[in-house]
Amino acid sequence: MKRLRNASGRHQRGAVAIMVGLTIFVLIAFLGMTVDLGRLFITKTELSNAADACALAAAAELNGAVDALNRAESAGITVGQRNNVGFQGNAVTILPNSDIMFSDHLDGTYHIKTAVSPSDVPNMKYARCILPQTGILPFFMQVVGFGPQSVSSLAVATLAPGITNCGLPIAICQNKTPPATCSDGSLPDAMGLCINEWYCSKFTAGKSVGCSAGLTGSFNWVDFSPPAGGASELADIIKGAGQCDLNITNAVGQTGVDMSLAKAWNTRFGLYKGIDIADAPPDYSGFAYTPASWPSKYRAYDGTSANGAPNLLTARNSHLVYQDDGGTWPDGMKLTGYTQSTSAQLAASGADRRLAVVPVVDCGDDTDGDGVIDSGGWVSSQTVEIQKFACIVMLHPMDSPGDPLYLEYQGLSDVTGSPCATTGLPGGPGSVGPRVPALVR
Repeated sequence: MKRLRNASGRHQRGAVAIMVGLTIFVLIAFLGMTVDLGRLFITKTELSNAADACALAAAAELNGAVDALNRAESAGITVGQRNNVGFQGNAVTILPNSDIMFSDHLDGTYHIKTAVSPSDVPNMKYARCILPQTGILPFFMQVVGFGPQSVSSLAVATLAPGITNCGLPIAICQNKTPPATCSDGSLPDAMGLCINEWYCSKFTAGKSVGCSAGLTGSFNWVDFSPPAGGASELADIIKGAGQCDLNITNAVGQTGVDMSLAKAWNTRFGLYKGIDIADAPPDYSGFAYTPASWPSKYRAYDGTSANGAPNLLTARNSHLVYQDDGGTWPDGMKLTGYTQSTSAQLAASGADRRLAVVPVVDCGDDTDGDGVIDSGGWVSSQTVEIQKFACIVMLHPMDSPGDPLYLEYQGLSDVTGSPCATTGLPGGPGSVGPRVPALVR
């Protein structure tokens, strides 16, 4: 009997050892599955960050220009590859003409850039980035036969109207008596204004005055916090990022002017008098556009001048400084007492400072059609609501806030192709801010 009991005990101990072994194997398998699935989840999250960044950067370039898709792909690759994958150990790889695709509809067919015909480039409104990661070897699950794994992430972005704006304290007046056609044969926009054309005003304390016959529309300095605002407040806004958190129906009023506004305005051209460059960054270029440097008074932003002057895009790429031609307004400009930034300073400290968002308001009526808002229009004692937001180009510095000033109108800031597309918060239905990159999938 003793011999039988010893044999039975040995068999039981052997069975327990087998059960323990199987249990340990199962526990290791579950542990391995948890670790390896967690690794795949983290990798997918890392890829998702890269895909979001890629799509947003690509969408920011979809402005309808002939080279928009080339710029969009380049921006998507550059920004997306700043992200890492594999527990942040390896850079994300985004393949050109493969991982970034474009479509004219969110749920439409997406194409690589070389498959889009030139005539269809302006219609491409959505950028999609699909980023795969293959060959991910499991840490533990290889033991039970699992081989390399793959994950991928997808993001789609477009340009959508922003919810708020950071604007300059200038209000463009809606043109209620627009011309039948603009100078280039196009039609005025919803505000009665012509895209790419120059508009001129003379800033005074009470109302704006047109500069010359044939130049319709005008604009005013405005107070974003009536009646508490003043010239010093406006100067700080101009030197800084602009007045932010502006929305439709915000009430604005007119305000007086002084030399502080001219000094603040000129910092954006790299010209400083009593203001430090560290407190008021310049644009990438200070090159000025006046009737002398750009006689056509049309499309200085990206057009061609009859006298060979560079447009603003070219001037920015070369960091051209303000050119003092020694003339007098309106044919030339000569500013005195200013410290002028060098090309190197514009390159080092420059930012996007001459494309600006401004409110559009109802200033009243130009009943006699001379381009001047008549006395029955908006006066300094009144406030008016913002109707829309427009994109403008700051063309030249100011010698005095009472001198005439030209701005180039680039259309409403929420339309496709607006050069004022910028970073910011995308809005919902009814938003009219600058078009900003927004994820839609």
